[in-house]
Amino acid sequence: MHLSDILKDSNHGLSQFEPPEIEALEQAIFVKETRGKEIPYVQCVIRQKHIQLKPEEIVRQLFLLRLMKQYDYPTERIGVEVPIAFGSQTKRADIVIFDKDRPTVPYIIVELKKPKRKDGKEQLRSYCNATGAPIGIWTNGTDPIEIYHRKDPNYFDKLARMPNAYQTLKDLLQEDFTLADLIKEDALNQGKKTLKDVIEEMEDEVLANAGVDVFEESFKLIFTKLYDEFTSANSPKRQRSLQFRVGVDTEAEVYAKIQKLFENAQEKWEGVFPPDAQIELSVSHLPTCISYLQKYKLFNSNLDIIDEAFEYLINKTAKGEKGQYFTPRYVIDLCVKMLNPKPDETVIDTAAGSSGFTVHSIFHVWRQFLQQEGKDETHLFTAENKPSHYVDYVRKKVFAIDFDEKAVRVARCLNLIAGDGQTNVLHLNSLDWERWKETTGEWKWVDRYNDGFKRLRKLRLDKKGENYRDFSFDVLMANPPFAGDIKDTRLIHKYELGKKPESRASTPSKNKSAKNKGWQDKISRHILFIERNLHFLKPGGRMAIVLPQGVFNNSSDYYIRDFIAKQCRILAVVGLHPNTFKPHTGTKTSVLFVQKWNNDPKAGALCPHCEDYPIFFATQQHKGKNNSGDKIFARDAETGELLVDKHGHKLVEHDLFSTDLENGSKTADGIAEAFIEFASKEGLSFFLHSAFDEVKYRNLLDGLDVTEMNLSETLENKDFRIDAEFHKKPPFFENPQFTYVEIGSILQKAQY
Repeated sequence: MHLSDILKDSNHGLSQFEPPEIEALEQAIFVKETRGKEIPYVQCVIRQKHIQLKPEEIVRQLFLLRLMKQYDYPTERIGVEVPIAFGSQTKRADIVIFDKDRPTVPYIIVELKKPKRKDGKEQLRSYCNATGAPIGIWTNGTDPIEIYHRKDPNYFDKLARMPNAYQTLKDLLQEDFTLADLIKEDALNQGKKTLKDVIEEMEDEVLANAGVDVFEESFKLIFTKLYDEFTSANSPKRQRSLQFRVGVDTEAEVYAKIQKLFENAQEKWEGVFPPDAQIELSVSHLPTCISYLQKYKLFNSNLDIIDEAFEYLINKTAKGEKGQYFTPRYVIDLCVKMLNPKPDETVIDTAAGSSGFTVHSIFHVWRQFLQQEGKDETHLFTAENKPSHYVDYVRKKVFAIDFDEKAVRVARCLNLIAGDGQTNVLHLNSLDWERWKETTGEWKWVDRYNDGFKRLRKLRLDKKGENYRDFSFDVLMANPPFAGDIKDTRLIHKYELGKKPESRASTPSKNKSAKNKGWQDKISRHILFIERNLHFLKPGGRMAIVLPQGVFNNSSDYYIRDFIAKQCRILAVVGLHPNTFKPHTGTKTSVLFVQKWNNDPKAGALCPHCEDYPIFFATQQHKGKNNSGDKIFARDAETGELLVDKHGHKLVEHDLFSTDLENGSKTADGIAEAFIEFASKEGLSFFLHSAFDEVKYRNLLDGLDVTEMNLSETLENKDFRIDAEFHKKPPFFENPQFTYVEIGSILQKAQY
């Protein structure tokens, strides 16, 4: 009998246990018939009697096997359902390991909870306090196992591992712990808990009562831990011992060590915190927070881990109120793959958030360098020191702007790491370029941002004056805020899209009062960002921008689509799933891809103006997140096992692009690969050297919700709709409520 058969109707899982452990227990199962039913049993090696294998008992028996086989604890040191006295009351601990020299004194207490149960930790601590046991272990069968070291009744440290039968607690705490050890025992790869979950837990149990700013202190700790990992990753043979740990040090020693590490991090990566910043946590609170974070590896191949944590921290303040939410990394990668930035091209994000678009553009170009040099990308790709031309690309070509000071600091943190100490992330209001001169004159701003701003100034079209409206960027990617209106008439009057739709087509009046009547009183922030972003691009420059669905299909927003079509070639529209930005918002969004018209090869990449051309439309089918906003991870269709990429990281399930897997295979090609074939077919400037594979393209069109539609065809609908869902691939059976038009040799028909 298989354990999976017993667990199939329960919430319990086996992800915490290895196949040999599972097989060993399965071989010990025998069946008893009770009332005509076959009931599975096992001989408990501790209690020496037959025990029915209910889901909870399976977890206990597997844990007992691990204690005996992996950690070498003899049966005589292990107890099950051990009574623990609380005055006149007695409770029972699930598993107890007794002290080697005092066989009746508990040494380790294990508390087993049902899946999805988060409680029991206080109960475990009370057991440790009542018995004096120095170690407590908590598990609910699905989340990572948590191991606590009791220092005193009010202070429990987290341990990265538990001691075996031959180790003392002191032996465990005194071990050198290197980056290789952290990679091996990384808790983020051992269960469902994320760094965001860890910070929430740390906030509830420590920070909420510490009298400090949760964002600031959490940010300082993450910043310090990143530096510790970075330093170890670049030490000789990566043998440097990690310092961001509690170990056997006293509270005062831990406090001094972490403060010094923070100071060293600030010296390496300047401009994220004020020069005189210190960690404000108390001597007693700081070691507890360190114990929460020390067993999690923050550096990975794409910094996705810390991005989610920063989003949580920033959304606790003002970021979410402005309708701007960090873009999921898989959407960012879609945009980067489709716009394909090159090493000689400049890139900017004008509403940067955590700067995901620019950081992933950096990774994209660095991978081009690796490919040219015949090198492989490692799972510590983001932590490794880079050659000078890698760093020069970041310093000279990549820029980001945001108006939220906390988001800018997060973005600077990530870009500093990527750029090895230099960054071009600036705290500015992208929309209000007229006020930049005022902002950039403040001495505090100059002290922190001036180096990056000097590099940005070089990309202005007006090299001599102080006009910061027009720039010469090659690539722009952004997810601007799409909640809240701009009501500042001074600002609205700087934009063509600030005019009322009816006034834009008419001849401007010379009468001042009449002219003012032609302007809107308020306008959505994201609408101005469309026009502002085009200011940043040179002729032939290309843009990906995340926008709410109404921009693509509302009849009242026709004028916006008309403005875009006159300025640019509409390359593609990709409809994202409504769950993409949950749990923050369920707003339906799409990504618009455009390239500014350009007939002059000296001005920029060629994008010759033409009256008609095909547009690539695609709709995401695999949603990536559930309705609660939790990521849905991809699984093997046959085995049901979680898929991991070549660096061992779990994959979000989507159909946006293909990913290399740890086993050497790849996930299916997605929307990005289909667009690359489309771009090759159309001879787009940024995929000129890619050969068009018509067979591959046809196969992708068959498997994805992708279609092509000529601009002239979209103009035939009265509202000039360009949303991907409206231009979906036709159903297998034609709907009589729609008409169908022939649109070319690749696709025969599209719903219209």
